[in-house]
Amino acid sequence: MPPIDARILIADDNEDVLQAARLLLKRHFTGVQTLNDPAHLASLARRGVFDVLLLDMNFSPGADSGAEGLGRLSEVLEIDPQAVVVMVTAHGDLELAVEAMKRGASDFITKPWENERLVATLTAALNLSRSRQEASELRQRHSGLAAATNTGSGMIGTSPAMLRVFGAIRRTAPTDANVLILGENGTGKELAAREIHRLSPRAGQVFLRVDMGALSPQLFESELFGHRRGAFTDAKQDRTGYFRAATGGTLFLDEIGNVPLALQSKLLTALERREVVPVGAEKPEPIDVRLVCATNLSRERLTDENLFRQDLLYRINTVELTQPPLRERPEDIPLLLEHYAGLYSQKYNLPPKRLSAALIDRLSHWSWPGNVRALRHAVERAVILSEGEVLDVGDFPLTETARETAPPASGAARLDAVEKSAIEQALARANNNVSRAAEMLGLTRASLYRRMEKYCL
Repeated sequence: MPPIDARILIADDNEDVLQAARLLLKRHFTGVQTLNDPAHLASLARRGVFDVLLLDMNFSPGADSGAEGLGRLSEVLEIDPQAVVVMVTAHGDLELAVEAMKRGASDFITKPWENERLVATLTAALNLSRSRQEASELRQRHSGLAAATNTGSGMIGTSPAMLRVFGAIRRTAPTDANVLILGENGTGKELAAREIHRLSPRAGQVFLRVDMGALSPQLFESELFGHRRGAFTDAKQDRTGYFRAATGGTLFLDEIGNVPLALQSKLLTALERREVVPVGAEKPEPIDVRLVCATNLSRERLTDENLFRQDLLYRINTVELTQPPLRERPEDIPLLLEHYAGLYSQKYNLPPKRLSAALIDRLSHWSWPGNVRALRHAVERAVILSEGEVLDVGDFPLTETARETAPPASGAARLDAVEKSAIEQALARANNNVSRAAEMLGLTRASLYRRMEKYCL
């Protein structure tokens, strides 16, 4: 087995001991340094030149109290509180070893040592050093990501549908309950997840998004739970999984419905036990995350046991929110158009663009199959390509895959008749199964129920 990539520093006044230790350890670790003058320890600690320090208790001839070693230990830890120090004590001097541990030593070994015991002790100390470094890096990453992700809500709307969503988010965010967000593509499920995080007690920590649909089955555990060096062919170093990387913050599992059934049990086990086992590790590691999931699968498909484990569903949907499609909140379209027109004018350093009344009326009656995402892209394209100060209908080449959801106001009665007829036909084809009829019409079941009540069906 090749030597482990590590920097080991041995501090001892006995040159024979230093030579023996160096010859032994260089077969197991890539970097081994020796030091016979402890006066240089402080300088080396400030420069961070070692991962693990093997420190003798006594340096002066005839000294056996261990005071020198304890003093140097305190000196190193004052400079670097995360330093990993293994003390070397005389055989049988257990009280001195205990005192060193109380003062912050990570471990101890007695002299003369057994070679295998020394290598094993330093290997364990190296793992501790890397864990501490990893934790420190995660804290720094959390601070940076938290500052970048907590910039205010991007959710826009005054429609009754959106006000219900806002109310549910405000009530849910202060808790630590798991949340499942349902909704079609482009409705803003990630924005809702970020808003839950922003209003939660974890707002100062990281918000981490994972696209579950992009995880290959082969790397599923490694990506989510992490792995240890050498766990498989390409595992050249330890890796922190998403669950551990989001420690203290919010973990957003997007497209949770795309997780293969065979892998859902692994996710369920981690959630139930609140711990993960990195690939190649022997011990589980605790996790502390607020879990928010999202999917574009319908509620009916989620309850299909052939697609999704029901015990996992119960675990992730303590609170369930539904982001309404844009066609169910047309009164929000003018607000969104104004917002994105101003946003992209500023982004591309262009003069502010105004919206014509004809454009607002036309786009407010468009079905927007891609929802807010499609509207945003359409406005961005129009802002870039338009030559005038006013955006008009001609600046939005709407595709034929979309359709107008309402004729001009004078035809409102005719629209109601058409809609009622369409609902009646869908219900007839679905043998009055509301869920199937809603799917045929491209509506949620709740939306279809409201329309059935409106038309007394």
